[in-house]
Amino acid sequence: MSNIQELPKRKEVKSVNKEIDEIYRLYAGDVYRFIFRMSRNEALSRDILQDTMLRAVTDYDKFKGKCSVKTWLCTIARNEYYNYLKRSETKNSPLDEAVSDHKVSFEEKLMDSAQAVYIHKIIHHLDEPYKEVFSLRIFAELKFADIGAVFGKTENWARVTFFRAKERIIDIIKKEEEK
Repeated sequence: MSNIQELPKRKEVKSVNKEIDEIYRLYAGDVYRFIFRMSRNEALSRDILQDTMLRAVTDYDKFKGKCSVKTWLCTIARNEYYNYLKRSETKNSPLDEAVSDHKVSFEEKLMDSAQAVYIHKIIHHLDEPYKEVFSLRIFAELKFADIGAVFGKTENWARVTFFRAKERIIDIIKKEEEK
């Protein structure tokens, strides 16, 4: 199966394992990189990748084929990452975990982490479809044509919506800096 357009139906149980293996082989690297760009944490990215693939397996009958499999998987991954962030807001991680990556100094990691959380909070407060379009373009690195297809709109609609989302984020950042 060289080009996966849609996932198998439940009736095709024997071929499901082969389909899942093929989907994992084709998309795991892209989904991992997508998650890593958001989290900047290798272990967390691997965990979320596994959660994403498990959810894709359990929910494969919900895939409607209105977007590419990669887009669908990245959307699941993004939601899994956001769920992780929500769960972790109430927990304090030990200092050892915060500085476990010796390649980056603690201060740099804290600044990058704080900046990433700040940006994600801004994105989280955007109205739809701006939030979704911005995330698909920046984090999933999807083409505007693919983003338009996800929403059943045109490529130009996706470009304009992304531009407006970016403008709103810039406005929010400027207002915060003025305070």
